[in-house]
Amino acid sequence: MFDSNKLCIIAKVSLSWYYKHKKLILSNRTKEEREKIDLESIKEISLKSKQKNWYRMIAMLLNLKWTVVNHKKVLRLMNKYNLLAKIRRRNPYKQIMKTNQEHRIVSNRLNREFNWFSPLLKLWTDITYIRFKWRWIYLSIIKDIVTSEILSSKISDNIWLWVVHDTIKELKEKYPSWELNNTLLHSDQWFHYTHPSFWIQLKELWCIQSMSRKWNCIDNAPTESFFWHMKDEIDISLCNTLEEVAKYIESYIFYYNNSRPQWSRKKMTPVQYRNHLLNLI
Repeated sequence: MFDSNKLCIIAKVSLSWYYKHKKLILSNRTKEEREKIDLESIKEISLKSKQKNWYRMIAMLLNLKWTVVNHKKVLRLMNKYNLLAKIRRRNPYKQIMKTNQEHRIVSNRLNREFNWFSPLLKLWTDITYIRFKWRWIYLSIIKDIVTSEILSSKISDNIWLWVVHDTIKELKEKYPSWELNNTLLHSDQWFHYTHPSFWIQLKELWCIQSMSRKWNCIDNAPTESFFWHMKDEIDISLCNTLEEVAKYIESYIFYYNNSRPQWSRKKMTPVQYRNHLLNLI
């Protein structure tokens, strides 16, 4: 490797003179001779990287250190002389397996239609962060959009997948699958809700999955509303352990469902409003 600028300074010639004479020398060479020079440079870089650099990387290094070479020419020479990078090829059988088990994003079937006439038709799930002493804890909930009732909740000191799984399990224990048949369960695009294990759980419950659009908090308005009210009204500073926080939040959710009237629910509590709707059906 050499630096043309330094060579010109040492030889006391201009850079334009250097490139002019270089062009004349190259023009006098045959195509085979030029290819041989480029091939030697490619071989040097390829062997130095133990044949792990792909053609675009080699073309970039050639342009930086030697001379301007088109990446297509580098690819052609590497193909011709068997210098292509020795990378691990994809296993086709593994790819087929992954296509059936990869994360997926579904459309926004809810489409901000928050008002409805019957409970258990439209549910919402989400996770929020709560500051507890020197760390974060996480609350996962499932909320009935129609009645505003919190149907299931789990609190944890980590944000692993089991938090969402346990929230779904609690819902499953409370309501048989025939009651949740064709129920719309809406969420955001967190990895918990795009994970294969989550939509497999929904399939077992006969639920239909829906997702908010990316970076659109208005699509998540009902759960965000609950989280804002909860964080304004609770005080976990007197709690010392995660178990105490969990019991305190459980008691708040019970209060929210049974004792806290809501203006938009005809001044009824979520449970009262749910019973009211069931009597109308």
